[in-house]
Amino acid sequence: MTPARARIDGRLLAGVGLAGAAVAVLTIGALHLLAATSVDPVRRTISEYGIGEFGWLFNIGVLALAAGAVAVLGALIGSGRVRLVSPATLLYGAGVAGLVLVVVFEKTNWAIGPSLSGTIHRYASLVAFIALPLAVVLLGRAVGARWAVGTGAATLVWLAVTLIGVPLGPVIGKPWWQVWPLGLMERVLALTMVLGVVALGVWVLRQRPRPGSEETDATGHGVRSGDA
Repeated sequence: MTPARARIDGRLLAGVGLAGAAVAVLTIGALHLLAATSVDPVRRTISEYGIGEFGWLFNIGVLALAAGAVAVLGALIGSGRVRLVSPATLLYGAGVAGLVLVVVFEKTNWAIGPSLSGTIHRYASLVAFIALPLAVVLLGRAVGARWAVGTGAATLVWLAVTLIGVPLGPVIGKPWWQVWPLGLMERVLALTMVLGVVALGVWVLRQRPRPGSEETDATGHGVRSGDA
């Protein structure tokens, strides 16, 4: 692949990735209006939309984010800046897989009772919230995308704050999901995670590599611009 072709393909994939993230934000945002009377955005998690009449819209939003994230990673790999297999890409893949499993396995409907699907859903969402932002931090550091590093790190810090509710709950005599306004905490968490993917995509779009210039891939090794 020639340097010019690599740059074009990378920008195209990055654009697809940003479009996927935009669809995710718009669809999930629309659910806050469509299901305003049935889902409290402060106390109820985003996944609650997946078990209502607008569950199909929730699924579209999450899958759009997963597809967009894959496109952004493809842009980085296709440009030669990131190796196909590295700790960062493996974590990124695990995060995307977590998003897909969130759709495949529906959240527990507590009006009915616990379910295996709900348990898988819970752990899949946790994997997505840990692996994807951590991968964004690693990729951002490797290619010098400071906004990606910042948003990925913010997601991880916010997740840690949210999970403090698990050990804190018994101390203050509350269930862990009532220690914080869980719905609001998760929405901030999801937004920063999406912004991390967006930051990587925007970084790709803004690059104007010079022929023969030295770049750095996600493993820290130097590669020449245009190498695939």
